[in-house]
Amino acid sequence: MRRVALLACLATLPLAAVAAAADATPAPAAAPVKTLRYILPAAETGFDPATARDLYSNHITQAVFDTLYTYDYLARPVKVVPAAAAAMPEVSSDGKTYTIRLKKGILFTPDAAFGGKRRELTMADYVYSWKRLFDPRLASPHSWLFEGKVVGLDDLAKEAAKTNKLDFNKKVAGLEILDPYTLRITLTKTDFNFPMILAYVPTAAVAREVVDKYGDVKGEVGSNPVGTGYYTLGEWTRGNRIVLNRNPQHLPETWNFMAGDDPDDQRIVRQMQGKRIPAIDRIEISVMIEDQSRWLSFQSGGTDVFWLDGPLAPKALLNGKLRPELAEKGVQLSRLLDPEISYYYWNMQDPTLGGFSKEKIALRRAIAMAHNIDEEIRIIWNGQAKRLDYPIPPGVVGYDPHYKSLLQYDPVLANKLLDKFGYKKGADGWRTLPDGKPLLIRYASRNEANGVLQAEMWRKTYNSLGIRMENDRMIFSDILKTEKQCKMQTRTAPWLADYPDGDNFMQLFYGPNTHQNNNGCYQDPEYDKWYAASQAMPASPERDELFHKMARRLEVNAGALIGYARYRNMLAQKTVQGYKKHPILFQEWAFMDIDSNGAPAPAPAAK
Repeated sequence: MRRVALLACLATLPLAAVAAAADATPAPAAAPVKTLRYILPAAETGFDPATARDLYSNHITQAVFDTLYTYDYLARPVKVVPAAAAAMPEVSSDGKTYTIRLKKGILFTPDAAFGGKRRELTMADYVYSWKRLFDPRLASPHSWLFEGKVVGLDDLAKEAAKTNKLDFNKKVAGLEILDPYTLRITLTKTDFNFPMILAYVPTAAVAREVVDKYGDVKGEVGSNPVGTGYYTLGEWTRGNRIVLNRNPQHLPETWNFMAGDDPDDQRIVRQMQGKRIPAIDRIEISVMIEDQSRWLSFQSGGTDVFWLDGPLAPKALLNGKLRPELAEKGVQLSRLLDPEISYYYWNMQDPTLGGFSKEKIALRRAIAMAHNIDEEIRIIWNGQAKRLDYPIPPGVVGYDPHYKSLLQYDPVLANKLLDKFGYKKGADGWRTLPDGKPLLIRYASRNEANGVLQAEMWRKTYNSLGIRMENDRMIFSDILKTEKQCKMQTRTAPWLADYPDGDNFMQLFYGPNTHQNNNGCYQDPEYDKWYAASQAMPASPERDELFHKMARRLEVNAGALIGYARYRNMLAQKTVQGYKKHPILFQEWAFMDIDSNGAPAPAPAAK
């Protein structure tokens, strides 16, 4: 009856009054902007896929740019799947020819570089981007990804090295564009792992127009990332704050990953199945160097996903599980042993530590045998790492759990070795070089709490040998620059897998990779010969045998000391859905969601 009376009243009103009443009806509320807050423990260096070589910058480049391939979010062992590619490649029986088709309709985000026109991604963009890795002006640290692999590409690089200018218009026989969406790649030798290379961020597509408009004197566009990925760069205050916004032009994708027997995966599928990718609209990233500041931000709810470094582990973990007080709050833990190695290198071009003479090898061996890696894991990483003997870590093809290194902790023998090869102690207790000159080692570390701890651990090692050590504390970007120039004497260097194959770790000591990933500038013709041979082999016992020989050779020459792989402990607030740390992807933002109205069941507490 009240409804009828109301209608009667409305019927007697002037038409204008009825319209005004309709206009006064509140409009539907806009959907809230889903925002994920994240912290980086070190500053980014720039967002050009061709030059970014640190973990932190690549969090962003992975979000902004598209590679042809990527990894299935849930599959373990990891599985390569199409990204910008329409399907997995067609591969010849000899593993030398790859035919790849691109999805149609992928657009670069609008930018002045395109003159106001819609710009579609084509295979020419990938060919251009891969050629950029060989531009001598750019000096990309990633040219090793294609060196010696693609027919004709090395010849283009050699010509560019002579003139200091790369001819981007010159065709490469092994990169044949059949049509705008189809590329045929011809390799110099069999490589069935090549799609792993094409899933790595430095192979992502950058538009030539963007480089022409924004490139600096080297042709670098690290300050102007324009891509086709899930997100775009919205705000950036260097070394402080980064904001990413969902790319509204990205081709529609639906979350449809499959779960195995893992109950966590099954829970994730229930939370995420059928949702838009990405579900999160905005990523707010802060840079916080100090451990305690990061931890307080997570505790106060200011951070949604948190990287729990080793020094902070006791605050959140007990016996490898969440502490009860965190579990009761609904905090989630995603934990894995990273496919990485932290290793110690000595600059082989350094006049004090480098070289292959007997006394230089003896010095490096003694240092290696005097360093207590187990103690470092216990003190610095609070036990959140696994001691390694082999250069290839667990979870990576080629890992050998039975391999035993020749370089084991033995400080007594280490001192005897120095005595034997003429490193004498003076009246002050410090050793000198065999020629009587002072012996001083400069160990470089990051200028933050963890770096200071590492330096003190190494000071203890050098003191036990009677060797003076000084610590050069540096910001992360300066460390990367200095070691690339072979000007850093020694440091602890972590290497996280670019792709899950042993080749990615054995290349760290390959001579031609000096000034790229070979941080210790180790150049040994025998090692290089074996490594080159291994590249032509599929994963096999024969290749494993070569890897063993290379590892032994590295130990005999004391070119480096293999240390440990760290556990990655990632915490997520109860409002985060669908989160699982991936072993290879730098971040997982596109595959997660934020639910402010509910929360998953609390994680199991420690017992």
